[in-house]
Amino acid sequence: MSKDWIKLMIGAFFEVLWVIGMKHSTTWWEILLTIIFILISFYALIKSGETLPVGTAYAVFVGLGTAGTVITGILFFGEEFKLSKILLIAVLLIGVMGLKFVTGEKGEEQK
Repeated sequence: MSKDWIKLMIGAFFEVLWVIGMKHSTTWWEILLTIIFILISFYALIKSGETLPVGTAYAVFVGLGTAGTVITGILFFGEEFKLSKILLIAVLLIGVMGLKFVTGEKGEEQK
């Protein structure tokens, strides 16, 4: 796994943090921390997109962020657990992994 994919995953991790921060921030420093998370997240996406195909990078970024946000909501914020929701997240993650496997290290599609 190249450092560009790692940057993308770090960006997706910070995406989960800022999405949660947008919902739960109530003080000025929590809002500031959320803004910092947004900047880190998009910086990582932009840097990884310099060598990875932009469509693939964005799809993986959003997919991991969505899955992470849903799972975090269930585990830490008491959101409703539904088997159908987990199965759909699994399908999403399979698609994300598929994109990773068919995209080369420098953005060239593998055959």
